[in-house]
Amino acid sequence: MKENAFELARLWSQNSYFDQSDRNEITKLLDDPEKNEEEIIDRFYKDLEFGTGGLRSIIGMGSNRINKYNVRKAVQAMADVVLAQNPDDPKAAISYDCRNFSFEFAKEVASVFVANGIKAFIFSDLTPTPMLSYAVRYYDCQCGVMITASHNPKAYNGFKAYWSDGSQVTPPYDQNIIDAYAGIKSWNSVKTTDFNQAVADKKIQWIGEEVNEDFYKIIEGLSLNPQMIKDNASAASFVYTPLHGTGYIPCKTISERMGFKNFAIIKDQASFDGNFSTVETTPNPEDPRALKFAVNKMLTTNADVAYGTDPDCDRLGVVVNHNDAPVYLNGNQLAFLMIEYIFSQLKEQNKLPSNPLVLKSIVTSGLQNNIVEYFGGTVLDTLTGFKWMARKWKDLEDSGSDFNFVFASEESFGYMTHDKARDKDAVGAIAMMNEITLFYKLKDKTLVDALDDIYEKYGYAQESLIANTYEGLTGKEKINNIMSYFRENFKKDIAHEKTQSFIDFDSLKEINFESGYESAVDMTRSNVLGFKFKSGNQLFLRPSGTEPKIKFYTMIKVNEGSLTEKKTSAKEQIEQIESFIHKTIENL
Repeated sequence: MKENAFELARLWSQNSYFDQSDRNEITKLLDDPEKNEEEIIDRFYKDLEFGTGGLRSIIGMGSNRINKYNVRKAVQAMADVVLAQNPDDPKAAISYDCRNFSFEFAKEVASVFVANGIKAFIFSDLTPTPMLSYAVRYYDCQCGVMITASHNPKAYNGFKAYWSDGSQVTPPYDQNIIDAYAGIKSWNSVKTTDFNQAVADKKIQWIGEEVNEDFYKIIEGLSLNPQMIKDNASAASFVYTPLHGTGYIPCKTISERMGFKNFAIIKDQASFDGNFSTVETTPNPEDPRALKFAVNKMLTTNADVAYGTDPDCDRLGVVVNHNDAPVYLNGNQLAFLMIEYIFSQLKEQNKLPSNPLVLKSIVTSGLQNNIVEYFGGTVLDTLTGFKWMARKWKDLEDSGSDFNFVFASEESFGYMTHDKARDKDAVGAIAMMNEITLFYKLKDKTLVDALDDIYEKYGYAQESLIANTYEGLTGKEKINNIMSYFRENFKKDIAHEKTQSFIDFDSLKEINFESGYESAVDMTRSNVLGFKFKSGNQLFLRPSGTEPKIKFYTMIKVNEGSLTEKKTSAKEQIEQIESFIHKTIENL
């Protein structure tokens, strides 16, 4: 492996296809091979893989890095698959976030599409992922690309691939693109053209305000109590940080358009900054440390809620000012609040559609089922990732299903309040949470109080997530070893839990230990493991598809005792399972 990596590095340093400055970056590493051995191997031990959603890696020169050459290669693969369908007027939509080189990569994307005869629509300003999804549908495009690495560290950038329905690519197109990408053996077969000339020739078109305006109107139309907002909006107050990302203008705009004037912005984090210079950790609203500035201002100004969105504004984090202390809500809890509010208000207003449908991932809390089924609705599970929920909804639409879409979510702070964009959307979510916060404020309740009401009515659930990072080649082997261990030892008890059934989403089989019956799982194959325990609790294991991480999702339900007793019991059960996981991993 070392020899192959060094040989490939030398070939890249000598290839005149690459700019001289980029070749110099590799030559500098090769000048001191002993010092830079690990770096050279990591950059060149493999080609950067086009995964099921696109590319994501550290920025830099190398076959295993995100750079303009690998971006061009990915676009060429997408173009090949688009053109194989023989569309009459092929089009693609493109957007980008605040990360380093995002705009440069976006221009490369447009240039390759145009060189392949595909018209490119590109946003003139950095724009959130959900608005890119909407633009694909608005312009009736065959595909789209979002340049982002979502909430990854500042060293990363990436490439999200979208298809004609506005969702990230799913079978068979994802595999077709992967095959086309792997089949490109010569850089000279990757077509490109001059960006500025293509703009002059109107083969690249800047996306104007008309798309943004349509998007805002859709979200405004989702308001369930517009008169309540009109009469009382000033009663609720909010603090928001975009964490230097694309959410600043859209989240501020939609909040103010809906009437929420007490919407304060953390100005130090409103500037677009690919180095996230004021964020002490990754720009991830799931991490309380990333929301420090917003939370501090919430407390000092006595605001009701603090918000944070990630760089491409598809994830929303919410912190509640409850009894003068911050309470960090998780993604499941936010979904509970949105679902209960949406369904109860639609029901009260006699607007609840027939056969209302909610979509969620398999690692998202089953308490959603309790809420939705109370109102006569249905919850359907998919694999983790909004592309699978969007795909499920598209399949239902195409089959003439009588379901009516209401909501979709996953535990990792992603929510879809409408189906006009087919990806998670923090702009729509923040608008909904503004309204919900005001609704309960007028009842003298915080969102924490509202959650307790939900738990009292529908049952108590608590979830936890362990997300361990293992970088590089050794990290990949570590993750593989962990998955192999749990796959091979699934019959063993986990902490205090007795396993009732085991699900392997790679083999698509579920084994029930009580009945001995083995059943098929109706989903796309994925490297995910699930344990359902006799207690009703669940544990899922999943390597991340976009980061060098493995994630353990624990989901607890408690039926006995007071709400306080249920919370205590759930916490104890989670601690026992997590302790087992940590000890097991350490010994591998």
